[in-house]
Amino acid sequence: MELHIVHQRAGDQKYAVVGILYTIGRPDTFLSKMMKYIKMVSDKKDLEVKIGSVDPREIKRGSRKYYRYIGSLTTPPCTEGVVWTIIRKVRTVSVEQLRLLKEAVEDGFEKNARPSQAIKDRTVQLYQPINPY
Repeated sequence: MELHIVHQRAGDQKYAVVGILYTIGRPDTFLSKMMKYIKMVSDKKDLEVKIGSVDPREIKRGSRKYYRYIGSLTTPPCTEGVVWTIIRKVRTVSVEQLRLLKEAVEDGFEKNARPSQAIKDRTVQLYQPINPY
């Protein structure tokens, strides 16, 4: 599973996306806080739930290491020139959390998600903090 946090800068409408990867394991603490809202959406597919502000610091990164590249949005209009930051540490999500999330978004996403693209001349860089000692 992947979590995308999409940011759009005011003024020039530039995009940046932070991506966090997940594998099956222990429940994710941030998703645990969201489960009642996810359940509401999975029960009624056409329901949009307003949950107010979410502090992105509650989404644990688990690492200061990350990959960065210039790509595009993954859904139409597939805007180019997006700065992607992928957290290196893979987090865990429980089977139940994944099941509810799949139910909530099972809406023909295959038709609006961009297929994987060739890397072409794109450079993917790994950033890691420098240990001063």
